[in-house]
Amino acid sequence: MKQSAPLIIVRGAGDLASGVLAAIHICGFRVLALETANPSAIRRTVAFSEAVRLGHCTIEGIEARLIAKDQVARILSAKDSESDTQSDTEAITAVLSGTEVIATGINTLAAETGAAAGSKANRLSFIPIAVDPTGELIGELQPAAVVDAIIAKKNCGTHLDMAPLVIALGPGFTAGKDAHIVIETMRGHNLARLIYQGAALPNTGVPGLVGGESALRVIHAPAAGTLRVMRDIGESVTRGETIARIIHTDGSVTDVAASLNGIIRGMLPDGFVVHSGLKMADIDPRLTELNNCFTISDKARSLGGAVLTALLSRGIVP
Repeated sequence: MKQSAPLIIVRGAGDLASGVLAAIHICGFRVLALETANPSAIRRTVAFSEAVRLGHCTIEGIEARLIAKDQVARILSAKDSESDTQSDTEAITAVLSGTEVIATGINTLAAETGAAAGSKANRLSFIPIAVDPTGELIGELQPAAVVDAIIAKKNCGTHLDMAPLVIALGPGFTAGKDAHIVIETMRGHNLARLIYQGAALPNTGVPGLVGGESALRVIHAPAAGTLRVMRDIGESVTRGETIARIIHTDGSVTDVAASLNGIIRGMLPDGFVVHSGLKMADIDPRLTELNNCFTISDKARSLGGAVLTALLSRGIVP
């Protein structure tokens, strides 16, 4: 029997990390995503982190499922090729904040992702995701590589001795000090470039240009409170239109208006507790680009390809 594919652990499962997760999963690697208990990705329709909130989610035919932390090792050891000896009604129970999420039949919900049949036999048909913001599972599972794709613009605890190969995306890391390889995340000529010495470009604080708009397209919470979504991802809006409300602890309300005409591409979920200044929404001014709300972006796919290049260049193959 062919040995299992190498395990790659990805810290983070937001929209950019999801491009990485999709790429390495499709190519046949075993993969595990680690997230916080309350992910704040606004591009929820293209972020596997939604599995933490919903129990499971699917992006471009690839499914992610929330797995209880103490069940991860068992799930990762269960290959599709062994499914005949397991019950089709086997359930994975993930308990998060007292809520049970049941995912039934770990080997029967395989989605066609375009991966070669040979590689599919060596990894799960879905991407498991666990709540483990500090990366405790990394030491337990001993992966072939760790990818920090949190995109926090700072180092959230990733270090060189986590795995034989540590890859980090974006600013906050120095190649040779925090990670073996750093990958540039700034849009432009050097996007997805592998950096073996030094760091990625520093965070400018200015969103990338999309449809001729930059800072205006990203909306931050004007105050703290509970978010009530009025217009959600995929809906067209006009400048000045109320797209959300923030309910304060005293019952008062702050309206949040669209900053420009366009399509809502990102929005925190209804009921999310925001703090003042938190990125809460993203508007794409290109009214003809609705499908972009539901597919992995060019930037995320570029970063996925860069991570694959880094893995293969170090002899880590599916």
